[in-house]
Amino acid sequence: MKILVTGGAGFIGSHLCERLLAKNHKIVVIDNFDEFYSYKIKLKNILESTNNIEKYSLISEFFQSNLSKDQIIRESLYLIENENYKLYYNDIRDFSELEKIFKEEKPELIINLAGLAGVRPSLERPLEYEEVNIKGYMNLLELCKKFDIKKFIQASSSSVYGNNKKVPFSELDSVDYPISPYASTKKSCELIGYTYSKLYSISMLQLRFFTVYGERQRPDLAIHKFTKQILNGEKVSMYGDGKTYRDYTYVGDIVEGIEKGIDYLIKNKGIYEILNLGNSNTISLKDMIEMIEKELNIKAEVLSLPMQSGDVIRTFADISKAEKMIGYRPKMEFKEGIKRFITWYKKENEI
Repeated sequence: MKILVTGGAGFIGSHLCERLLAKNHKIVVIDNFDEFYSYKIKLKNILESTNNIEKYSLISEFFQSNLSKDQIIRESLYLIENENYKLYYNDIRDFSELEKIFKEEKPELIINLAGLAGVRPSLERPLEYEEVNIKGYMNLLELCKKFDIKKFIQASSSSVYGNNKKVPFSELDSVDYPISPYASTKKSCELIGYTYSKLYSISMLQLRFFTVYGERQRPDLAIHKFTKQILNGEKVSMYGDGKTYRDYTYVGDIVEGIEKGIDYLIKNKGIYEILNLGNSNTISLKDMIEMIEKELNIKAEVLSLPMQSGDVIRTFADISKAEKMIGYRPKMEFKEGIKRFITWYKKENEI
């Protein structure tokens, strides 16, 4: 099957592409290498996911040159050798360029992982979040309509639950009270997706991801950031009293959930479903820091700061629907996942 993955150079996207290539799918990737985090990291993600990591030294030479970011990215893409993988350096907000890609590649299934991420940055740039996360998404849906593509997976988020007092969070719970622009865009995408699904018979899964972590995690996310701070002897910024809780979900389990979602879409027509992809287990912020300390064998200096606007108190996934519908069963225990992340981090940074 030919699958188009937006955001395929990112954290989750690169892991997904690696898994799909191993299953002999043909992959078309669209990524705009947004400066939310370094394009250099994304280039390395691509090389790892396409089994071309030995060529990273060649790309590193570009970083020392006078080439611009755009030139480096375009030159680097020539180094990717995989007959089942093609990457377009484009933005999902650009409808005309997207249309050319759809016409050329004729994908059979769309997985939209692209978008501006992060709750806190969305408070500062809400209009940009609306433009990318909603308009870009609608561009993809419009092209599905035009080219008669009937299978679509959208990355949603646990943030849509806001500070829901009922736990664990169920897909049947009201999500009418998001507390960040980011969460609002994800809720909007679910509603828009339902409309397109019903009007144009697009079978669709909206997958609500719960606090994904693991190798290649974005540098702005807590586990990555805390690991770096502790190893560098810096203070760890802990917002609140450490008693916020997250349902940390290992990236390999998320990718397996997406893969099972693909299988479900292949076998079924005329569906629209929302599914939680979490670990169904909560870890406090304080305990998370302590696990990192123990794995590094370094005591952290913690700086306690006030809770930030947009942050939720708890996330906790009821995954019974995903278990029953697509056979989703996360396997990674948090302690082992932290160990794997830190092993990867030390290797990446030659520690």
